[in-house]
Amino acid sequence: MCAPLHRVADRFGASARNSRAWGERVSGRLHGVGVGPGDPELITLKAARLIDAADVIAYHQGVGKSSNARRIAAHLFPEGVVEEVLQYPVTTGTTDHPGGYAGAMADFYAECTERLGAHLEAGRDVVVLAEGDPLFYGSYMYVHELLSERFETEVVPGVPAFAAATAAAAVPLVKQTGVLTVLPGTLPVPELARRLADTDAAIVMKLGRTFPGVVEALRQAGKLDRALYVERASMAEQRWLPVAEVDASSVPYFSLVVVPGDDPRTRAVPEPVEQVAPNPTDRELLVVGLGPGPDRWLTPEASEALASVDHVVGYAPYVDRVPQRAGLQRHASGNTVEVDRATFALELARSGERVAVVSGGDAGVFGMASAVFEAAESGGFDDVAVRVLPGVSAVQAVAARAGAPVGADFAVLSLSDRLKPWEVVERRVRAIAQADLVLAVYNPRSRSRTTQVADLRRILLEERSPDTVVVVGRDVGRAEESLTVTTLADLDPDSIDMKCLLIIGSESTRTTPTGQVWSPRFVR
Repeated sequence: MCAPLHRVADRFGASARNSRAWGERVSGRLHGVGVGPGDPELITLKAARLIDAADVIAYHQGVGKSSNARRIAAHLFPEGVVEEVLQYPVTTGTTDHPGGYAGAMADFYAECTERLGAHLEAGRDVVVLAEGDPLFYGSYMYVHELLSERFETEVVPGVPAFAAATAAAAVPLVKQTGVLTVLPGTLPVPELARRLADTDAAIVMKLGRTFPGVVEALRQAGKLDRALYVERASMAEQRWLPVAEVDASSVPYFSLVVVPGDDPRTRAVPEPVEQVAPNPTDRELLVVGLGPGPDRWLTPEASEALASVDHVVGYAPYVDRVPQRAGLQRHASGNTVEVDRATFALELARSGERVAVVSGGDAGVFGMASAVFEAAESGGFDDVAVRVLPGVSAVQAVAARAGAPVGADFAVLSLSDRLKPWEVVERRVRAIAQADLVLAVYNPRSRSRTTQVADLRRILLEERSPDTVVVVGRDVGRAEESLTVTTLADLDPDSIDMKCLLIIGSESTRTTPTGQVWSPRFVR
């Protein structure tokens, strides 16, 4: 697999040998060269020139297979060039390597680096061939990451497979402001369906065994009828046909799915339907609390409601948490346009659509419920019923992780002064401290609000003991979850960010020997 180094000595010109003879160290140059999707005529002139001048040509291939990249470019190989075959140890993800698939591939790329590095150290120019483009789902990129810091490196782009596929099918991908998304078919079906639904046009790569799941994701996203299957694009055997007509058992690796953004030939013309005015009793807008993050904290009532609507409206990260399914339309927006998105949802509901506005945690606790009622009042939506479905709130989640810090009387306050003056926030904080209530603090800090936590701590220390218990919950319920129990005196304002929720105890709040926090129900 690795050519002996003495076999290549005669190929190298006197310049490298003479430079070394004078004590000058000369390293070869690494070239990552894209050779396109299959048709040798799609190799760029620059790629052809570098291949023809290479001292060493390397290419990847699977066990028991021949390299497609080599097949495409073999006619350009110079006589006597050294070939390095970089054969994958595993291609399916199943291996007896003690480190699993990741460990086997890490060892493989370390070996590739050592082999190619030896040539480069000896002053030989190395070309690594890549199907399509070297840095687009290509194996070359791993070699590049390991060698580019040590050696001079050049990357030559190639025609990617999806460009050849759309040319084969002769369909425009996107027009004007359309958005194109490239997706791997290895994504879980719900995630793939969500991303397909959220884009105008899409390319789905890495098919083969994943094809049935890709078809299901397209169906859930409502884009199966538009999707085209392209196989072996630009090769002699290329073919394309609607995805719905493809035999899943015959899908090779060299295939992909094209979902055009705007092409009348791939869109079914809907049958005209009689427009019926919505029944006033059907004009209802659901406002759904999704909980703090984990799916297991989504209530059955909320799940049932989300499964019944045709539109989901909300802040993009919350809309992303709603599973995609056939017929569901998603309307995501930014973080500071609550009333605008509420108005949009109310207008949809008024037209007779089944709509849910989603909110993190509990929609009624610093969530979208209040914004919906505000928009309904100011916009004259008296004919739209608003139904709020509760969710697990962030304060409940953090409190449960800590123990029972809100087991006594408590107050909940947002530290944001975006919708109210800071003077109001400060007055309320002082009143809560003087009333000796446990305080749960939402929105403690953002990129533009960096001093409020320090101000909060200062105000509270004027009214409370420095030993007052403080709980800091960050990303509770998610993989990055952390929980810190400290005191008011030791609270570090700089350690707090927007992902945190604070619970500041009352004078009677205490900790157990194991570090749990609780507030007694009684007051003496």
